[in-house]
Amino acid sequence: MAITAALVKELREMTGAGMMDAKKALVENDGNMDAAVDWLRTKGLAKAAKKSDRTAAEGLVAVKVDGGKGVAVEVNSETDFVGKNAEFQAMVDAISAAALTASDVEDLKSKDIGGKTVQDTITDKIATIGENMSLRRMASIEGTQVVSYVHNAAADGMGKIGVLVALSGENEAFGKQVAMHIAAVNPASLSSADLDPAVIEKERQIQIDIARESGKPEQVIEKMIEGRMKKFLSEVTLLGQSFVINPDLTVEAAAKEAGVEITGFVRLEVGEGIEKVQEDFAAEVAKAAQG
Repeated sequence: MAITAALVKELREMTGAGMMDAKKALVENDGNMDAAVDWLRTKGLAKAAKKSDRTAAEGLVAVKVDGGKGVAVEVNSETDFVGKNAEFQAMVDAISAAALTASDVEDLKSKDIGGKTVQDTITDKIATIGENMSLRRMASIEGTQVVSYVHNAAADGMGKIGVLVALSGENEAFGKQVAMHIAAVNPASLSSADLDPAVIEKERQIQIDIARESGKPEQVIEKMIEGRMKKFLSEVTLLGQSFVINPDLTVEAAAKEAGVEITGFVRLEVGEGIEKVQEDFAAEVAKAAQG
């Protein structure tokens, strides 16, 4: 029986197996779908499908820099323990290296690492390591110089928080300080010009409501709002923030002193925005006992 791409795709969707494994299973079983599923299960290659609905909110962020380009990727796992696994770390490192030539996450999933696509490599690791995993995010940045920093590093170039800073001009030591500042303070944007207008408008409305509660004249209220919005923007934008290394200077002023301009940044933190399902320990043990 001819093994078509449609058959391979159907088997992959049913089992979560990699493309080459699915094709081999069909070849070995003359295209019989049920027999191919059983074959994959006996080989331990169909485990991924059973785990795909489990929340993966741990894992690692990895950063890579090549010349004036830097990339950061987030690869998630179910437990923090897997982030310390050398096999998982090696996979994340290979994925981040492949990201240097990828345009976005979907493009990255199709990149080849070790003879398999990134997506198939992750699927295979789900089967061998035994946890759900996913390539969640990728971000890239370019500049005259790109400096990276990893906070809570689990291995070289990967950890819980990954930061990239793009500079016009070169000053690696200063760039590293800024990257550490970003990791700690987590600015919302580079400057007020880059901040989401919806965020600004929401804050302005809050300040209007607070000011009007004071019962002061409209002219006074307008000045209050103007001052409070200025303070808000200085707190949430990188260039306006007080530099953690020297709080007497804003980050923008510190960059000027260092002879460079900060043109952009990327900050990825593991599990950011993922809703984690919490279970108490007793419930977890009972669940495990039930198989």
